Amino acid sequence: MRLTRQIVDPDTYVHGVPHAALAALRYRVPVVWCEEPAVDSWPAGPGFWAVLRHAEVRTVLRASRTFSSQLGATQIRDPATPAQLAYVRRMMLNLDPPEHTRLRGLLTAAFTPRAVARLEERIRHRAYELVRAVTERGECDFATEVAADLPLLTLAEMFGVPESDRWLMYDWSNRVIGYQDPEYAVSAVFDGGAGATPMARRALALRPRPDARGRMPNPRTRSGMPDLYAYAHELGEYKRRHPGADVMSVLMGQVDADGGRVSLEEFENLFWLFSVAGNETLRNGLPGGLLALLRHPEAFARLRTEQALLSTAVEEMLRWWTPVMHFRRTASRDVELGGATIRAGQKVVVWFSSANRDERVFDEPDRFDPARRPNDHLTFGYGPHFCLGAHLARVQMRALFAAVSDLWSKVELAGEVVRLRSNFQNGIKHLPIRFRPR
Repeated sequence: MRLTRQIVDPDTYVHGVPHAALAALRYRVPVVWCEEPAVDSWPAGPGFWAVLRHAEVRTVLRASRTFSSQLGATQIRDPATPAQLAYVRRMMLNLDPPEHTRLRGLLTAAFTPRAVARLEERIRHRAYELVRAVTERGECDFATEVAADLPLLTLAEMFGVPESDRWLMYDWSNRVIGYQDPEYAVSAVFDGGAGATPMARRALALRPRPDARGRMPNPRTRSGMPDLYAYAHELGEYKRRHPGADVMSVLMGQVDADGGRVSLEEFENLFWLFSVAGNETLRNGLPGGLLALLRHPEAFARLRTEQALLSTAVEEMLRWWTPVMHFRRTASRDVELGGATIRAGQKVVVWFSSANRDERVFDEPDRFDPARRPNDHLTFGYGPHFCLGAHLARVQMRALFAAVSDLWSKVELAGEVVRLRSNFQNGIKHLPIRFRPR
């Protein structure tokens, strides 16, 4: 009981992912029942099944008819009202086939390898620019000064968001992903100053403010993110009238086999998904990858001399750090899984942080091995919901760590690593480092 409470409590993660607790649970059983205690302003829930081993996680992720994304959505906590549940069910992340298949097909047609390839050289250039910008100082906060901006710049170009508006996405993802963290929940970095578009300023005027108790509205509802949805609505209308070469313009012009297009409402929800998931996961994967290297200096030294290892090292960073720690499904029928009898309607939560260190799949799973092969990690998911942005994330990680290896030497921590208070996203808010320019 104590171990299951530990893995649910967001305060646990301020000190690090409880890998020892997950390993102890995983050793006993592949699937374990967890209580759902009250957390902050969230009431206690009915509990859920945590799926901890690699094989059972894959089983759940590929069996969408049995383990539904749509019945209860993909977060552990149930939406507060039926109306809120109906709203989140419309997001692609929370759809099941065939609705998910239709929307993903339209998106895949827009998210082409050519569209990503067109960005690759610019991503490499930006990665080197970001690293060079702090190099002469010999120190920086890697999380805020380097890692945060690369995904913002990439997403802005890929999705046709004016570069000057990109820090809106930073605040949106902070508020949604970091709602359990008192700093991120009220994030307000973007100030709408010089260069911001009128569209951004109009959205900024709708940014929620904390109430008398310092609480923000629930960011996992439409009403809790009025600034994001106002911006998305205006951007979607503009892309439909004035299409460009960006992915969002191409998406708005796609027609499926039945003649259907992406509706403006679907566009708004996709924009939410890209602005939050497309930003936050990589933004935490980058400092997490650097921290892995700092804690394994022999691997860092090897990577500098063997840059051919960069691709496998990035895969190992994704496994060892695992930015998104879990996702939920809901059982659509009674089913047996890993020796547990799961009843229809019960929550089933796949725990990526555990599956990616399953001893049955990975030798010495707690060790960071930049040459690890095979590396069948599940960081980008598996099955119908496998992450569409996986290739783009890998390109950015390879680019940034190539720049770090080329331009810095003797990298070391220069202060305390400050972690995000969240039981969902394995986040780093501050990573102070010092280094020598090469």
